[in-house]
Amino acid sequence: MDASKYEYQSEFARRYFGQGKAAGVAEGKAAGIAEGKAAGVVEIVLKQLATRFGVLSPAVAMHVQSASATDLDRIAQRVLTAHTLDEALGTR
Repeated sequence: MDASKYEYQSEFARRYFGQGKAAGVAEGKAAGIAEGKAAGVVEIVLKQLATRFGVLSPAVAMHVQSASATDLDRIAQRVLTAHTLDEALGTR
């Protein structure tokens, strides 16, 4: 039996199944938006670093990609005034 095609017979079941489904969709959408924003921030920070300091090594790219949202924000701020890549990354 394909659960996605099942029709609940009672109004109670239809209502609460629909609410659960709507909540799941909303939760998934919010998670997707947050994930997309995080990926966008990573992309921008990598572009800023590459523009300022030239081609980035794979290790630097991995460091940025694995950084927390707080660390990404700090890197994005430091890249404006840093004199070296290490200084921008906060590894100095």
